[in-house]
Amino acid sequence: MDLQLVTLVCVSILTFFILKLLYNQIQNSTNLPPGPRPYPIIGNILELGTNPHIALTKLSKIYGPIMTLKLGSMTTIVISSPQLAKQVLQEHSQIFSSRKVPHAAQIFDNHKFSIVWLPPSAKWRKLRKACATRVFSPQVLDSTKVLRHQKLKELLDFVKEKSIKGEVLDLGEAIFSTVLNSISNTFFSMDLSHSTSDEKSREFKNIIESCMEDGGKPNVADFFPILRPIDPQGFQARTTNYFVKLAKIVDGIIECRMCSRDDSKVSNDVLDSLLTEVEGTSSQLSRKEIMHVFLDLFVAGIDTTSTTLEWAMAELLHNPEKLAKVKEELCETIDEDETLEEQHISKFPYLQAVVKETLRLHPPAPFLVPHKCDEVVNISGFQVPKDAQILVNVWAMGRDPTIWVNPNMFEPERFLESEINFKGHNFELIPFGAGKRICPGLPFAQRSVCLIVASLVHNFDWKLADGLITENMNMMEHFGLTLKRVETLRVQAILA
Repeated sequence: MDLQLVTLVCVSILTFFILKLLYNQIQNSTNLPPGPRPYPIIGNILELGTNPHIALTKLSKIYGPIMTLKLGSMTTIVISSPQLAKQVLQEHSQIFSSRKVPHAAQIFDNHKFSIVWLPPSAKWRKLRKACATRVFSPQVLDSTKVLRHQKLKELLDFVKEKSIKGEVLDLGEAIFSTVLNSISNTFFSMDLSHSTSDEKSREFKNIIESCMEDGGKPNVADFFPILRPIDPQGFQARTTNYFVKLAKIVDGIIECRMCSRDDSKVSNDVLDSLLTEVEGTSSQLSRKEIMHVFLDLFVAGIDTTSTTLEWAMAELLHNPEKLAKVKEELCETIDEDETLEEQHISKFPYLQAVVKETLRLHPPAPFLVPHKCDEVVNISGFQVPKDAQILVNVWAMGRDPTIWVNPNMFEPERFLESEINFKGHNFELIPFGAGKRICPGLPFAQRSVCLIVASLVHNFDWKLADGLITENMNMMEHFGLTLKRVETLRVQAILA
């Protein structure tokens, strides 16, 4: 009898806790932000489609600027308004500064050394400081601008040669090689592409674009962690292959430089600066951390900068009257025989407006890099659960008619009388993010994009190749971690 009583009590207690757990789950779920009803097991995965940025923008018009999706076992909160983005990225930055690390980013413990994926920590702050002081500080960028100007001159010479021969060029490919060499010279004082059609450059381009494309695709192994060991879509295997190739290139450069540092020749580039710090008695940077910093900056910096440049030129060709305005501003400000340089950019308000408008319509990373909620928090009256993935849909914010007049039109004029910029203070326009996790490469991107667009427009007239007319240009986007053009930008340059 006593045994039966004990059993009854235990069963009652267990039942009570099970019911309480179910009740809490129901309470939590009813207090989550609204969202589409999830299917059993798979949740809302099918809602993403092939262009998740567009699909989630449409859903946010139904469910509001804070929305819940169940992606398999992962709870995802989508933010689609500047006001809520400010709460997440600035006002509650301590809670939302961690990253939701995808499975593919964990190869070789990359997430434990990467400035992109590390949570806020002493190691992350150390790497972030190294980027701010040794890579992207105004002093470093000023000291290496001669190298970037030389790469730009090589691009202009290449385009001029094509123009004289009357040949068509893939402008996106030419821009990619220029950005690749601009960054590799800033970092290593060397070219990683020896011509715009160089096989090594194409391989590098394919690796980086594949990394960014795969990184933006939904991965079933992230939605159902139990499937990670079998890697059903092959993301882990492909990413491992990309990582090994890139790491071999970068580590080889570092090794070669370390072996030659006793020579009298001094490069005074970013790599030398970081190696000098490593050799210092008070340094906490390791060689492995330096390699991961370069890998992060190469993959993110080259692709986002070149993609933005290609979109800027595509929009100008798609809107000839805007292209004419940029050319007129340049001609009125710069003498015919004067060489455009980075310090001239502040003289070109319309050009700067063109870049802002390009970033509004075509943010390089439509959801930024996914954030993670570190503790339960109330946002706009809704409960955001711990460990939820946070996506900030900057693409949706850039095309929101409640924020922008004619949001789908390319109208740089909207920024001429506006103080809005993309440096993380105006949450209507945060293509580089905001708060603690704002992109450290923003200063480099700002200089590079403005100068290259200005130089291409100032030195050449442009027309679409293959008999294509402006009205028939394909301006569709291909989704990945960066938004690329569906079609390559084939053009002919005419000497101005």
